[in-house]
Amino acid sequence: MFGDDGDQEDTTGAENSGGQNERSPGQQDNGNSGQQDNGFSGGGDAEISSELGTEEPEKAQKGFFARLFGDEPDEDAEGEEDTGGEQGADKVTVKKDKEQTGKKAGKRAKEGQDPQEKKADPLQKKRDSERSDSLEQSIIYWQGHDKIPERLEDTKNTLTEVLGLGSSFDIVFREMTFGGRKAALLCISGFAKDTIIDEILKRLTYLTPDEVSTGALSSFMTEYIPHVQVEKGELLSESINKVLSGMSAFFLEGENQVIIMDTRAYPARGPDEPSIERVVRGARDGFTETLLSNVALVRRRIRDPGLKYEMHQVGRRTRTDVCVAYIDDIVDKTQVLAVTDKIKSIDIDGIPLADKQLEEAIVGRGWNPYPLVRYSERPDTVASHLLEGRVVIFVDTSPSVIVLPTTFFDLCQHAEENRQTPFMGTYLRWVRFIGVFASMFLLPLWMLLVIHPELKPAMLEFIGPQKMAKIPLLAQFLIVELGVDLLRMAAVHTPTPLGSAMGLIAAILVGDIAVQTGLFVNEVVLYMAVASIGMFATPSYELGLANRIVRLALLLAVAVFQVPGFMIGTTLLIILLTTHRSYNSSYLWPFIPFNAKALGAILVRQPVLSSKARPSFNKTRDNTRMPPVQENEK
Repeated sequence: MFGDDGDQEDTTGAENSGGQNERSPGQQDNGNSGQQDNGFSGGGDAEISSELGTEEPEKAQKGFFARLFGDEPDEDAEGEEDTGGEQGADKVTVKKDKEQTGKKAGKRAKEGQDPQEKKADPLQKKRDSERSDSLEQSIIYWQGHDKIPERLEDTKNTLTEVLGLGSSFDIVFREMTFGGRKAALLCISGFAKDTIIDEILKRLTYLTPDEVSTGALSSFMTEYIPHVQVEKGELLSESINKVLSGMSAFFLEGENQVIIMDTRAYPARGPDEPSIERVVRGARDGFTETLLSNVALVRRRIRDPGLKYEMHQVGRRTRTDVCVAYIDDIVDKTQVLAVTDKIKSIDIDGIPLADKQLEEAIVGRGWNPYPLVRYSERPDTVASHLLEGRVVIFVDTSPSVIVLPTTFFDLCQHAEENRQTPFMGTYLRWVRFIGVFASMFLLPLWMLLVIHPELKPAMLEFIGPQKMAKIPLLAQFLIVELGVDLLRMAAVHTPTPLGSAMGLIAAILVGDIAVQTGLFVNEVVLYMAVASIGMFATPSYELGLANRIVRLALLLAVAVFQVPGFMIGTTLLIILLTTHRSYNSSYLWPFIPFNAKALGAILVRQPVLSSKARPSFNKTRDNTRMPPVQENEK
C-alpha cells in the first residue's frame, strides 16, 4: 500500500514541477536521497554518494521535486534506516521545509503570477471602470472638474488619460520655458501648420522674465503671438475639441485659461470639376472634402453680408463639423429653425459617412425611394439655390452639399441648361425630361402593347416582337435589368484603363450573343438600352435610382394586372409623390399644387432678366429678384 501511495504522490509532484519526464519511483528516490544527503549530512553523505555512483543531474532534479510534493516511498525508507536515525531526523525536517516551499511555489504557479508581476499600474482598474459618453464626462471623471488646471503636470496627466498622450504618436505636447515661465503647446501633428507654429515659437524665445511677470496670458495674446485667429479657452473639454479639429492650444504654468490658435492645415485635394455635374461651358471648380474650402468657394460667388454660416457639431465621438448656410434677409426663418433644431437633437456616436447619414437623421423619409434633398458638388449651383431662398448644409469630409427643400422638377434640371441660350437651354431641358420619363414608363408601356396588341394605334403596328424568344417576356426584362445594374456597379469598381474593355464585353459578347441564340428579343435589349440612357441622363443620381425602382414595379404590375395594373401603379406613384413633402414644401410643385406661371418657367428656360421673382414654394421673406420698375415722373 505504501509503495502505491508513494508512486501516486511522486507522479503528482512531477506534474507540479513543470512537466518533467516520468520516471519510476526507485529512480526518483535514489536521486532525491543522494541530493539530500550531500546537502545535510556528514560522513554518511560520502558513503551514500559512493553507493549511488554517477547519477544524472536531470534525475536528481526530478527526485528532488518528487520529494517536495509526495511522501517518501518504501525503498527510500529502507535506505534511511541504513544511514542512521540522526540523519533520518535531519531529512524529515528538510522534507517538511521543502513541502512548504513546494506548496507556495504551486500556489504561485496556479495563480500565474510572479512577485515581480504583482507591480501593476494602480490606475488600470480606474481605466477599466470608466464609462464616459463624452469628452467632458471623461475629463470630470479623471480630474473632478472641467476647468483647466494651473499646474502643467496636472494637465499632462489628464491629457494622458483622456487624449491618449504618449500612446498616440500624432498628439504633440511640447513643454518649453519662455521668460522663466513654463509653457506647453498641444496640437495634432497632422493638422498643425509648421510654418505658423515656428514663427510663433521663434518670437516667444526672445521674452525676458520682466516682460511676463504680470498678466502673462494677456501679454502672450495681445503682444507676443503674431497670429490672426487667437482666442481664450476656459474649459478643458472645449479646448481639446478644438485641438482635435486642428487648432493648437498654448498652456501656461499658473494660468487657468488657455490660448487657442487656429494653425490648422487640413490635407486636401484641389477643387477639381465634379464628375457627375460636368458642363461644356462654365466653371471647373468643385467642392472638396474640406469644409473651409467649400464655404470659401460659395462666399467667393456671393459677397452678401446677409450670407450666414452657422456651425454645429454632430456625433459624440466624431464631432463632425456641420455648417448651415442661408441668406438672412431672403430665407424663411421658420425653415432654418426647423433644420437647426433637427441637427442639434441628433444624439449619435458619429456620422463617419457625412452628408448621407446626416440626411437620414434630419429628413427621416423612411423607405421612400425618392430623394427629398438635392446633392450638388458645384459652387455655382449652390450659390444660385441660396439666392432662391434655399437652406444649404455643408458637412466636413464630404464633397457634396445638401440643398433643401427641393422638388421633383428641381432634380431634373442641370447647370448646362443655364450655360446656353434660352432656346438651346429649353431644348436641352426637354430632351432631359423625355429621357427621365422614358426611363420610367417606356418599358411598361411597350410590354402592355405587346400583351394587348388591340391597344396599338394603326401608326404603331410595327411595335412588338417579330418573333418570340425561349425566355418569357417578363423574365427577359428582369434579367436585363439585373444585367444593367451589374454593369453599372462594375463600371464604378473597374479601373479606368479597363473600362472600355468591360463595355465591349457587355455589348458584344453578352448582348449580341444572347439575341442571336434566341434567349432575348431584339426589342427588349433596345428599349432597355433607351431606358438606361434616360436614367444616366438624369442630373440627380438618387432620382435615377428611384425611377429605376418605379420602372420595375410598373413592369410587375403590367405583367400581373395588364391595363388596370399600369393605371393603378401610375396613380399610386403620383399620390406617393404628392403626399411626401420636403420640409413642408410640395414635392410636385408647381404641378401639384398647380401654378401655371411657375410650371411655364420650368418647361421653358427663361432669360435672366425675365425671372423677376423667386420660387414661391420656398416662402421667402424677399420674393423679388429685381426692384420694381418705377414709372418716370411727368
